Amino acid sequence: MRFEAAYKPQTKRTTFISRPLRKLGYVLLYLILCAVAIFQLFPLVWLLLFSLKNNQEVFNLPPLSLPGELRWENYGKVWNAGNISVYFLNSVWITITATLLTVILGSLVTFAITRMKWRGSSFVLGLFMVAMMIPVHSTLIPLFSMFNRIGLTDHPLSLILAYVAFNMPITILILLGFYYTLPREVEEAAVMDGCSVHRVFFQVVLPMTGSVLATTTIINMIYNWNEFIFVNTFISSDMLKTLTVGVQNFIGQYTTDWGAIGATLMISILPILVMFLFLSDRIVEGIAAGSVKG
Repeated sequence: MRFEAAYKPQTKRTTFISRPLRKLGYVLLYLILCAVAIFQLFPLVWLLLFSLKNNQEVFNLPPLSLPGELRWENYGKVWNAGNISVYFLNSVWITITATLLTVILGSLVTFAITRMKWRGSSFVLGLFMVAMMIPVHSTLIPLFSMFNRIGLTDHPLSLILAYVAFNMPITILILLGFYYTLPREVEEAAVMDGCSVHRVFFQVVLPMTGSVLATTTIINMIYNWNEFIFVNTFISSDMLKTLTVGVQNFIGQYTTDWGAIGATLMISILPILVMFLFLSDRIVEGIAAGSVKG
């Protein structure tokens, strides 16, 4: 009893002191997060104002100052005269195709590694993980030489194959942790009901992995949409280029249209930015779900 009487006031005092400290910690945390958010939004605001200026205003005005006249015609010029509409459509269909192939193949590989017993599964998984350590730049010359021999240079298929190959390891890594948490009882019940392996995968397992599939899809789309090195190396025809290299059309030998460059960059950023804002919760949910092994 003496110990309890001496202990209770100390507990109350500790709780009373910790509440103001906890509130102060939350305030400091929110201030830091607001500062980080402003710091990250600064380039986007600067680019928007940059895209609404002409060459004289770009160099003579401060970065965050409004131009004398908002030149929205820069966007119309790059969309029509700058052939950006063609680059935009190329980026859309190449990104979607490569992303779908990567997610489907990555799901099949992960299912085979985690659910099927076969000799060499650990070795195959190790090969995919080792592939994550290969720098992209070191593969440009071998890939270009290989695509040139088989006639795939200046062809969209070269981009799709390269995107799928380099995105497969990270896709499998994200899916792997989630597949280990899936209950095997559901699959065993499906097999007992007469389902084949294909039906178990497509009708049972794949619907249960919706959150992590959304995560891998978004990550793949962001990478494929913003990719520059492979497009600049493998594609030479103007009608096959994507949006990331289309900005070079406004860089001339003697003059450069900086406002048009800014408008092109804004057009390339907006689709991914909007998608990320609406689906950011799914990214966090999928990564958290795939990071815990049951």
